[in-house]
Amino acid sequence: MPSSPHVPDFATGSPDPAVEHARRLTDTVTRLRRALRSSIRTDYPWESLPMAQVELLQTLAAAPLRVGELAARQRLAPNTVSGLVGKLLEAGFVDRQADPGDRRTARIALTPAGRRQLDDWQHAHERRIATAFGTLDPADRQAVVDALPALEQLARALAQPGTGTGTGTGTGTEQG
Repeated sequence: MPSSPHVPDFATGSPDPAVEHARRLTDTVTRLRRALRSSIRTDYPWESLPMAQVELLQTLAAAPLRVGELAARQRLAPNTVSGLVGKLLEAGFVDRQADPGDRRTARIALTPAGRRQLDDWQHAHERRIATAFGTLDPADRQAVVDALPALEQLARALAQPGTGTGTGTGTGTEQG
C-alpha cells in the first residue's frame, strides 16, 4: 500500500518524495516571489501595491465583478476583499458600477488609472524577470521554459475548489 503524501514512509524513515518535491517547489516559488518583489521595489520605488491588490486588479482586467465574485475567485473572505477594494477605490484604481443584472448590487471595475498601474506593474516585472532570465546559462533557460506548461497545469489544478488539504475558506490577507 503506498504511503500517504502527507506522512513519512515509516518503513524507510524518509519522507514521501512527493512531499519533498512539494516542499522544494513551495520554497522556490516563495523565494522567487520575494526576490522579485524586493528587486522591483529597489528598481522601481513606485511599485508599492500589495500583491493581494495586484491580484484583484488582474482579475478585474478581464471584466467587472461583484465583491462576492471577486472573493470566490481569489479564495478570500468577502470582508477581506471589501477592505482591499476600499484601498483600490481610494487610490482611484477601481470604481463601483451599477450591476445591470441587479441594481441593488455594484460591480467593481478597473479604471483607466488602474489599467495603467496594472500595465506598469506587469511591464516592470517582465523586464526584471527577463533581465534575470538572461543571466542563466542556456540549458537552465531552456529548463525553465520547458517547465512552464507543467507549472501552468499545476496552477490550474491548485485553482480547482477542494484542491489541497486546506478548508478552502481563504480568509488570509497576504499582502505580497
